[in-house]
Amino acid sequence: MDSARSWFTKLQTREKSIGKKKELPPNGKEGSEDAPSSATKQRVAAAKQYIEKHYKEQMKNLQDRKERRCSLEKKLADANVSEEEHNNILKQFEKKETEYMRMQRHKMSVDDFDLLTMIGKGAFGEVRVCREKTTGNVYAMKKLRKAEMLRRGQVEHVKAERNLLAEVDHHCIVKLYCSFQDNEYLYLIMEYLPGGDMMTLLMRKDTLTEDEARFYVGETVLAIEAIHKHNYIHRDIKPDNLLLDKYGHLRLSDFGLCKPLDYSNFPDLNEKDVTPAKTQSTNGDGRQQSMPKRTQQEQLEHWQKNRRTLAYSTVGTPDYIAPEVLLKKGYGMECDWWSLGAIMYEMLVGYPPFYSDEPMTTCRKIVNWRTHLKFPEEARLTAEAKDVISKLLCNVDQRLGTKGAEEIKEHSWFGGVEWDKLYELEAAYTPQVTDELDTQNFEKFEESSDSIQCSAKAGPWRKMLSSKDLNFVGYTYKNFELVNDPEVLGMAELKKKEKAKRPSAKSLFGILLRTVDDIDSSPEEEEQPPEVNDEGSARKTEPEGPELSRSLSSPST
Repeated sequence: MDSARSWFTKLQTREKSIGKKKELPPNGKEGSEDAPSSATKQRVAAAKQYIEKHYKEQMKNLQDRKERRCSLEKKLADANVSEEEHNNILKQFEKKETEYMRMQRHKMSVDDFDLLTMIGKGAFGEVRVCREKTTGNVYAMKKLRKAEMLRRGQVEHVKAERNLLAEVDHHCIVKLYCSFQDNEYLYLIMEYLPGGDMMTLLMRKDTLTEDEARFYVGETVLAIEAIHKHNYIHRDIKPDNLLLDKYGHLRLSDFGLCKPLDYSNFPDLNEKDVTPAKTQSTNGDGRQQSMPKRTQQEQLEHWQKNRRTLAYSTVGTPDYIAPEVLLKKGYGMECDWWSLGAIMYEMLVGYPPFYSDEPMTTCRKIVNWRTHLKFPEEARLTAEAKDVISKLLCNVDQRLGTKGAEEIKEHSWFGGVEWDKLYELEAAYTPQVTDELDTQNFEKFEESSDSIQCSAKAGPWRKMLSSKDLNFVGYTYKNFELVNDPEVLGMAELKKKEKAKRPSAKSLFGILLRTVDDIDSSPEEEEQPPEVNDEGSARKTEPEGPELSRSLSSPST
């Protein structure tokens, strides 16, 4: 008993001595650890952000899948389909969902695409047509250099663009199918719109008629309204960012890879900083030199001569930027409506309302718009058109659209416009498009050595957490519509199964949508004899499939 007590006492003494050794002072050598470096902290923060985003997206994907299923079942309930067809559609839909889940696990890279014609080039990167190797689908690939985005402070800008395109699923906005990255670049895979952009259209036509302008201004209103409903401010709406599909309908995007106007180095502007309209250049000794006032035609020719250079320069053009943005005041969604007014003016007159040779002079004119907003008599604008422009290019508190897009829609100049059917009508201009790879409506760019396709050097995310990669954690995205199985019916195709309610559908899509009554009243087709193959045996002819699948060839507008 005594020996046991003695052993226990010795054990306690030993444990106390070990505990004292562990409790060394902070400056002691044993047990002290160096504080984690800033690079380690960045990696920890990036890992935390990655994990949180991963599980958040998992929950969102699950919710989206439930919503797609509910939406499909609701459309099936409203559509006139048999029980067998109903079950087949659900079965095919589940196959599509399974394929989508499998695709999400696949790490996409630039090697999945064949890079074709370049259709845009700027300070941050390039845009080119590409073809997905597996499916053969054609897309537009936007490729951005990470180093340039970081150096020019555009990280948040490119993140906001990706988030907007991923969040907003609207026929007025260019569709984003997926986004990914490698060590050097960010990639956005979007739908390819072969109709060109509004800048190209205006350069070809000089000006639009009021009917043509009304159509495209109306579609721009719907596009701006769509992004505003998602609490997003574009701030850089200009003709370069208004793309046309092959039917001539407009989509809002941000394909202009030129640097957004950097006015941070400009001297502070104020509304009293008035620059006379004639003083637009300086001579050799630095003194301002008066320029003769140009006619509308001379101004138009001068603008078109410099338009492309300004569009793809690293400086950018301020012609469409609202004064409250230039004055570095607080601004809201109203600044996009100012841009709309400037674009409408250019459509009808031929050049922006405050154009000058020097960007700084343009900024001063915009800030002092009361003095410089004029309508040339040669343009012959109607009073209603002038009124719309004047109510868009004005103070924020008086600007149309401040209380919502309905203010603009209700203006008399838009009288007769059926806003809910605008994208169903024939477009005011139909671009020439020969095939899905046609690029004739875009400017031609010279290929450079760094444009040659190379393998993506991108391993697992844990191995690519360099200083620039930490800023783009979570950039990857895949759209459900990327799963393009022709046998699997999507939401748009199913909707076409419903009875045609307007006879105009035939003229809009070139497809005769037969109602159930038409089918019942049509004569029965004669049964075709079986085909005979080369071996002499009969081969049963496959039916065309349910009527639901016949609408798959309908063009989307």
